[in-house]
Amino acid sequence: MVARLVIAAPSSGAGKTTVATGLMAAFAGRGLAVSPHKVGPDYIDPGYHALATGRPGRNLDAYMCGTGLVAPLFEHGARGCDLAVVEGVMGLYDGAADQGELASTAQVSKLLKAPVVLVVDASSQSRSVAALVHGFASWDPEVRIGGVILNKVATDRHEHLLREALGESGVPVLGVLRRAPAVATPSRHLGLVPVAERQAAALAAVAAQAEQVRQGCDLDALMALARSAPPLHAEPWDPHGVVAGVPPGGGGASGRGSEEGGPDRAAGPRTADGAGRGPLVAVAGGAAFTFSYAEHTELLRAAGAEVVTFDPLRDEALPEGTSGLVIGGGFPEMYGEQLSANEPLRKAVAALAASGAPVAAECAGLLYLARSLDGTPMCGVLDADARMSERLTLGYRDAVAVSDSVLAPAGARMRGHEFHRTVIEPGAGAAAAWGLRQPERRVEGFVQGGVHASYVHTHWAGSPEAAARFVEHCR
Repeated sequence: MVARLVIAAPSSGAGKTTVATGLMAAFAGRGLAVSPHKVGPDYIDPGYHALATGRPGRNLDAYMCGTGLVAPLFEHGARGCDLAVVEGVMGLYDGAADQGELASTAQVSKLLKAPVVLVVDASSQSRSVAALVHGFASWDPEVRIGGVILNKVATDRHEHLLREALGESGVPVLGVLRRAPAVATPSRHLGLVPVAERQAAALAAVAAQAEQVRQGCDLDALMALARSAPPLHAEPWDPHGVVAGVPPGGGGASGRGSEEGGPDRAAGPRTADGAGRGPLVAVAGGAAFTFSYAEHTELLRAAGAEVVTFDPLRDEALPEGTSGLVIGGGFPEMYGEQLSANEPLRKAVAALAASGAPVAAECAGLLYLARSLDGTPMCGVLDADARMSERLTLGYRDAVAVSDSVLAPAGARMRGHEFHRTVIEPGAGAAAAWGLRQPERRVEGFVQGGVHASYVHTHWAGSPEAAARFVEHCR
């Protein structure tokens, strides 16, 4: 059994990431193996978690993967660890729009049977903090709020007033943190600037967060609370096992988000290791393409692929022997000139796509495959042009494959997430990638030859058929 805590807040902006990352680093500094997790689809916070712990940051998304996979994915990531710290998303009870508690931090805490530590921005209140905490603690009796960490406390007098008020709430104060500019992390588009863009500064910020937590929090009490979590009785998610259950040919993604987390998968004849012996899949990385779930690479390898990461900002050629290409999300608009200047790689990507090889591109990858981005030449694989927009597009998506592709047959359902401040014109090719059901019905993305390019981020743990199908096409 892994000791575990969920770090939540009444709303966004209270300091969840600062506290969660500081706790991870502080406990890792004690010599503990700490497993970092993030509720929801966000790619950026897990990068800071990885800095704090030395382990991959992993997402727990009940919308994209299904509620039935939350505990198995947690057990997979936390295997062999002493402690797991799970950072929540938005406010404690906020989840997918019009879906009740689905994908909320509260729901994930219940699925993990994990105590919750509520991070409260106390900067503009005193006695009212008790009413706030009482309301959150009593709203859902199945959510166990085991303590409070008060953030942005101004003075000793302010702390005294807060502690006095919370003494009547029955919820213990497990930490008090003063305002500290050193722990701040710059933001962009409602999220933090990725670690890969500010490595040295990010390391310094994480160190400052750890020191702030060590000084202001009762780590022993927090560890005791984490150890009070009961056993989960969930089998760890196994990429080899789920890929083995996919029918030959890759099957069809069946859609996730159900209470069961997808259909049962019996063991099949597919080989599970194959690393170094199967087709080589090149995965874009580096500062321009930082958005990727750890499970994607694990599933590709389990399906028999050799996975090699390359950096489109630095590498002038694809890895030798590349059979397929995966280009995830990121902020290519910050590196448009550098990406464009690497003309040899742009030509190599275009040639690979023209050969019919499988190419899966999400969001930033879609922009990179376009003819241009803000007038700067890109790879020219797609007859489309992209530009920055003042509008932020953000939210979960229920998607249906419009066209047969290297990821899914027409009619297959997958759940995903959009997060971008760009537009591409046209928004869909002659053969579109997805039909989206909300917030409005529309088609988007491009399927041409072996290319599948779309704004929609997907989590392949919820649809392992996509990874298996992609590797089959690589073969």
